[in-house]
Amino acid sequence: MTFEPDPPSPESGRTVPAAHPWRRYVALGDSFTEGIGDPEPGSPDGHRGWADRVAEVLASQVDDFAYANLAVRGKLIAQIAADQIDPALALQPDLISISAGGNDVIRPGTDPDAVAEKLEDAVVRLSSGGASVVVFTGIDTNFTPVFRGIRGKVAIFNENIRAIAAKYDAIVADQWGLKQIQDMRFFDDDRLHMNPLGHHEVARMVLRTLNVPNDLQPMQPDPLPLTTWRAAREKDLVWARAYLMPWVSRRLRHKSSGDFVHAKRPEPTPVLFLSPDAAEDSDSAEPRT
Repeated sequence: MTFEPDPPSPESGRTVPAAHPWRRYVALGDSFTEGIGDPEPGSPDGHRGWADRVAEVLASQVDDFAYANLAVRGKLIAQIAADQIDPALALQPDLISISAGGNDVIRPGTDPDAVAEKLEDAVVRLSSGGASVVVFTGIDTNFTPVFRGIRGKVAIFNENIRAIAAKYDAIVADQWGLKQIQDMRFFDDDRLHMNPLGHHEVARMVLRTLNVPNDLQPMQPDPLPLTTWRAAREKDLVWARAYLMPWVSRRLRHKSSGDFVHAKRPEPTPVLFLSPDAAEDSDSAEPRT
């Protein structure tokens, strides 16, 4: 099979080479980058996620590739900046991704411009080592009743992100424009984190943005089941008890789901990558060194 590399993303602040030059990738962020919603028993913390999927593809194409993931669920942007940036720079990566600010923006009363200022400081620091830096826009929340009300805040935050990327020559991975995942079938039962289908589509988008050819194919969700209004409301109540109320309780107690969680890949290590035919069988994974 031959590949025609995708053209450089119009959202990027730079032209990305067709043959990827990266040998050491470090991912920073919160639950999105940690991979919550994408279970994988073979992973150090039991989750795979889009960043692992991207690293698997990058590792399959070059020798001596290593990958670290410092992301921890529940973290706010100030915590990510304080706890992850210096360790990331100490690993001397040539590719860095940071997705931060989402947990801030969804909180009532937060200012997306103020959150973006913190992200800009983070990008300045991460750029200081000469690595390629990838930043993420937030998803368009118009499709989900749970987060539709913050759509305007997300849009403002995204415009700041694009300006930051242009100013500091960063690369924008555009979730807002990723229409495929604007569908609850790409999300976990908690309605917040993406499921394996969602993480897979994000990985495909990131690889397109980096102009890295790959064999990843679109994944189609099952058709929506027929349901009654009463059954849908009962499901909403189950969701509220299982996910919404615990989230509210943690906010009131100033607790986080990541308070006692450590980064799953604190050091750059070779990547266990899965062939397309073995994607569902982690026992067939082989290390790329």
